Amino acid sequence: MPTTMQESATIAEQLRALVRLQLIDTRIDQLEKLRGDLPDEIRDLEDEKAGLETRLEKYKRELKEYEVERRRARLDIEEAETLIKRYEEQQLHVRNNREYDALTKEIEAQRQRIEAAKARLEELERLTEERTAAIQEAEARLKELEEVLQAKRAELQEVLEDTKHEMEQLQAMRAEAEKAVDPRYLRAYKRLRARYRDGRAVVPLERGAAAGYAVPPQQQVEIRQRKRIIACEHTGRIIVDSELFQEVSQELGFANGSAGSS
Repeated sequence: MPTTMQESATIAEQLRALVRLQLIDTRIDQLEKLRGDLPDEIRDLEDEKAGLETRLEKYKRELKEYEVERRRARLDIEEAETLIKRYEEQQLHVRNNREYDALTKEIEAQRQRIEAAKARLEELERLTEERTAAIQEAEARLKELEEVLQAKRAELQEVLEDTKHEMEQLQAMRAEAEKAVDPRYLRAYKRLRARYRDGRAVVPLERGAAAGYAVPPQQQVEIRQRKRIIACEHTGRIIVDSELFQEVSQELGFANGSAGSS
């Protein structure tokens, strides 16, 4: 069925609306790139900080547990030594060898108890030294992280402040531009934006090619006529003629059709 004049006008308007949306989005992308890797760096530093804080809490909790164990071990030693003295005194008053041997076994058991407690005290001392060193290291790293984080956040905030006004204007422009795009074309546009890292869903026809791919001559003619939406057979991107790109770019106040600020 031949395309009516009204339909052709509508397609031309949609092409213009898509170009406008693409140019605005590209400029927004450019402003976001000014942030560089700062947001990711800040997130990584914050994750490391949170991990260190959790580890520090664990280490400090373990130190308290070690202290409780040390007190318990010392009490065991004191109690065992008291019992040994009592059993040794009792041995002086036994009436037969069976009672004497039984007390000897009790004394030996208490001596083993003392040895085990002393061995645990030595182990606890070693663990305490290790945890204390780990805490000092973690606290030093936390201090360093906090200083780096403050610097990174300040740097990011400076970039955000520098671009805040333009970004607000662009977001408002984008909201209006999106309203002008037919929902079916808008869905396709968003899918393409998400698919490509450069975010270009709409590309201009320049010197017989679009986004690095040659466009057949017949399609080039149709693209310049602006009577239908034409997608690149290689990438799926929407192709428009370069003159339309330039016209819309100038309307928006961008330079050279590249979504750069004029």
